[in-house]
Amino acid sequence: MHTLATLAPALGLTALQRGEQWPAASIAGQAHYPAHIPLPLVSPIDCAGHGELLPAGPAETELALATAQQAFTQWRLVPAPQRGELVRRIGDRVRTHKHELAALITLEAGKIISEAEGEVQEWIDICDFAVGLSRQLCGLTMASERAQHRLQEQWHPLGVVGVISAFNFPVAVWAWNAMLALVCGNSVVWKPSEKTPLCALAATRLVQDVVAGFDAAPAGLLGLLQGGTEAGRQLAADRRVALLSATGSVRMGRAVAQTVAARLGRSLLELGGNNAAIVTPSADLDLALRGIVFGAAGTCGQRCTTLRRLIVHESVADALLARLQAAYASLRIGDPRLPDTLIGPLIDHAALQQMQLALTAAEAQGGTVRQGGGGITQGVPNTGAYVAPALVSMPAQTAIVHEETFAPILYILRYRDLDEAIAMQNAVSQGLSSAIFSNDVREVEQFIGPAGSDCGLANVNAGTSGAEIGGAFGGEKDTGGGRESGSDAWRAYMRRATNTINYGSTLPLAQGVKF
Repeated sequence: MHTLATLAPALGLTALQRGEQWPAASIAGQAHYPAHIPLPLVSPIDCAGHGELLPAGPAETELALATAQQAFTQWRLVPAPQRGELVRRIGDRVRTHKHELAALITLEAGKIISEAEGEVQEWIDICDFAVGLSRQLCGLTMASERAQHRLQEQWHPLGVVGVISAFNFPVAVWAWNAMLALVCGNSVVWKPSEKTPLCALAATRLVQDVVAGFDAAPAGLLGLLQGGTEAGRQLAADRRVALLSATGSVRMGRAVAQTVAARLGRSLLELGGNNAAIVTPSADLDLALRGIVFGAAGTCGQRCTTLRRLIVHESVADALLARLQAAYASLRIGDPRLPDTLIGPLIDHAALQQMQLALTAAEAQGGTVRQGGGGITQGVPNTGAYVAPALVSMPAQTAIVHEETFAPILYILRYRDLDEAIAMQNAVSQGLSSAIFSNDVREVEQFIGPAGSDCGLANVNAGTSGAEIGGAFGGEKDTGGGRESGSDAWRAYMRRATNTINYGSTLPLAQGVKF
C-alpha cells in the first residue's frame, strides 16, 4: 500500500519525508511566512499525523493576488488556442501521475482507490474539454435595425479567479475551475480545504512545473493559499478577484456571497445538496438498487450529490427496503487503500459525531434505524472514523430530514402519487441533484418538466451521484445557482462585450430617434 513516503518523490513532496515543516506554496518564487500556527497533516485512514504545513496569512494572500493580477495582464493577450496548449500539456502531465495523485487523495481524503482515480480522471477530462473549448469561445453576430450597421458579441478574459474548494473533491473541483479559467485567459488563486492540503500542494506543483516550461505563461499564473478561513475572507473582499468560485456549506456560501456582493463582484457558488430519488411502481428495482447504494453510501456519504432521501411508492417500498438491507450488509468497510474496500472512513471524528447526532434526532422525530449507523472498530485502522452506512425509515420529512448531514444516512419515505413525491422532493431548501427510477414515459416527462424536479441535475434511471464533465454542474435555491464544468459554464469566467459597428458614412440613431 502507498504511504506518503513512497508517493512524495513522484509528487515533489520529498522534504516531508524528513519531517520538515513545509511552506504552503511559493508564489512567484518567493515565500514570506511569519510565525503562523502550523497546519497539521492528518490522514482520515488512521488519524495519524504526518507533518505540518505553514498556512498563508494576510501578507501571503496579498502577494498571491498582486502576482496573479500581474500575470493576468500578460496571459489575457495570449491567443486562446495557445492557452489551450498549456492546458493540453497539463492534462498530459496529470495522465503521467494519475495513480500517484489518486493514491494521495486516498491517503488524505479517505476515498477508495477507484473513486480517487475517478477524481483524477475528471481533471484529465476537463483538460480535454478545455482544450477544445479554447477554439470555441464564440460570440454572436446579430442583425442591426440600422442600415450599414451590425452587432456582434465578444467574450474577453475576466481577471483573477479565486477558487475555494472542499475536502471531498480535493483536486477535481479546483480543476473544473482552473482549467476553464486558464483557457479563458484568467489567472487563478486557490484556497483549498485545510483538511486536504497535500493534494492541493501536489496538484499545484505539478501544474507549476508545466507552466515554468511554457514560454507564453507568466509567473504567478496559478497561486496557492493554504490555511483556514482568513485567506478565503480576504479573497472574497478583494476587488482584484473578478470571480470567486466557492464550494462548500450553505453557511460558508452565504458569507462569501454577501462579502462579494458588497463590492458588486461575481461569485459562483456550489453549496449543499439534500438530494432525493423517487422510485415509482414501474421502476426496475435491480437498476434502482445499484444507483441508490452508490449514491447513498459511496464516498462514505460525503459528496454534495450524495443521495440522502429515498421517496418510494408504497407498493414497492417493502420489497426495495429488503433489497437495500441485504446490499448494505454486504458493503466492505475498511482501509480505502485495499482493493476490495467499498466504504472508507469519514473525514474526521467531528463528522462521526454529527452523524450520531442526526440519527438520534431522527429517532426522536419518529424514525427507525433499519440498518447500520454505528461506528466500526473491528477490521479497520484503529483510530479512523469508520461507520456503517445507515438506512432510516421516516414517517415524514421532519426537521432532521431537511438538514444535510455530511455522512452516509439515507432517509426512506413513502408516497402514494407522483405529485406528492415531487412535492416532497422539492420541499427542502437545497436544489442540487435528483433522480427518478421509472419505466413510465409520462412519469419521466413530468419529473424532468417545468413542474417537476426543481434541481440543477435531474436524472432518469440513474443515481444522484456521478455527473460527467460534459454537462453544466450545479444547483438551485440554497445550492447557490452556480454552474461549473461543461456545457456553457465557461461563460462565467469571461466578460461579455456587445459591439455596434457602423461601416457606413451616416450615423442614424436606433429606434428612429432624431437629434
